[in-house]
Amino acid sequence: MFEALADRLEGAWKKLRGQDKISDSNIQEALKEVRRALLEADVNLQVVKDFVAEVSTKAKGAEVLKGVRPDQQFVKIVNDELVRVMGETNVPLAQAENSPTVVLMAGLQGTGKTTASAKLALHLRKENRSALLIATDIYRPAAIDQLVTLGKQIDVPVFQLGTGVDPVEIARQGLEYAKAEGIDTAIVDTAGRLQIDQELMAELANIKKTIQPDETLLVVDAMTGQEAATLTRTFNEEIGITGAILTKLDGDSRGGAALSVRRISGQPIKFVGVGEKVEALQPFYPERMASRILGMGDVLTLVEKAQEEFDLADAEKMQEKILSAEFDFTDFLKQTRLMKNMGSLGGIMKLIPGMNKMSDDQLQQGETQLKRCEAMINSMTPEERKNPKLLASSPSRRRRIGEGAGYTENPEKEVSKLVSDFQRMRSLMQQMGQGNFPGMGMPGMGGGMPGMGGGMPLGGRGLPGSRGKKKKKQKKKKGFGQL
Repeated sequence: MFEALADRLEGAWKKLRGQDKISDSNIQEALKEVRRALLEADVNLQVVKDFVAEVSTKAKGAEVLKGVRPDQQFVKIVNDELVRVMGETNVPLAQAENSPTVVLMAGLQGTGKTTASAKLALHLRKENRSALLIATDIYRPAAIDQLVTLGKQIDVPVFQLGTGVDPVEIARQGLEYAKAEGIDTAIVDTAGRLQIDQELMAELANIKKTIQPDETLLVVDAMTGQEAATLTRTFNEEIGITGAILTKLDGDSRGGAALSVRRISGQPIKFVGVGEKVEALQPFYPERMASRILGMGDVLTLVEKAQEEFDLADAEKMQEKILSAEFDFTDFLKQTRLMKNMGSLGGIMKLIPGMNKMSDDQLQQGETQLKRCEAMINSMTPEERKNPKLLASSPSRRRRIGEGAGYTENPEKEVSKLVSDFQRMRSLMQQMGQGNFPGMGMPGMGGGMPGMGGGMPLGGRGLPGSRGKKKKKQKKKKGFGQL
């Protein structure tokens, strides 16, 4: 997401490179690039005008600090304005003094409202808050069945009375059930329409009047651009909402929705959906989103993803192994699988500063190389996984493993490359664990990505077992672990 917007904004910074200071003359071209970038991202026209005017005022009045280039200063000004436009701070989900907290989910058909309801329930479970899903969409075929299936998938109960009962009555009885069961949060999934109409609004108004929700969240499709902001404003004026959930932000989203919703509707974005999986819901942090838009990554979200997957005790054991250079192929496989649980390789890379420029081909190459590594490791005996030196000294073992992994040409050479790269990676991880390299401090990784540890430089070359060509006179590889 935001790749096109980030690329166009980078064109604005280039207009100021080589300049001694920010001036009225050299700022104009940069501002034109910013304006074009935002309009192409489908940001609301009025938001664009206000944004550019504010950036212009702040840039012209800014004193460039010693040691800071004008283009860097301009990036800082744009970043601050992006954060301000998107709401400045995260607005957390409400929590009522007396349980249950009631959340009413609204939206049009096709925005992912039912899935977003389940995602929100899972998010609450991760915060140790019990949840109940209430199915009131009696119109869309299989809507109730979909919610029941999702509820079973995430182990969250679903209250439903079928399609023959009035939605308002289902919501009322569902809330009574939540109170009786001592459930922390009740999430009411409502019906949508293909477009806004009085019937939809009247039903939502009746449900809202009956259950008195603590939160009324509108689920909107980020791919609709500035229309998402207009929709949010309309729903807010008609029924009154407390916030929005932007879905499909991982798709072909140009960014217009994220930059327009708060300013146009007056209501905050509280969560964003970043994938089809039920785990793919994140709280919305304006400062983190601004960082992603500007191609600076989002390390905090990456760390949070890692912390969800890593057990603290296992992380400490892994740290000890890294420091003593005892990290083996079994550990590599374990951390690679943990990384997969965090999301796709492409999704993770886009959270790392500097990695947003990796192409889809490079990311696909990285995914393929990880699969090759895994296939070779799966062909090893437990003893060979534990002691890579056995492979270094035995061509017959390497040949057997390579053939077992499906290599027909030079199987021994493929495994030799894997072992060589792994030994180098293990040495680098030990150095990072001892503090010789700056790291992100993610649990159990000694400053490196799980199982990557510098073994995969930019462009996807050099992962253990890959066929990447080495550059001559290359003294030090720059890998994911060196962050």
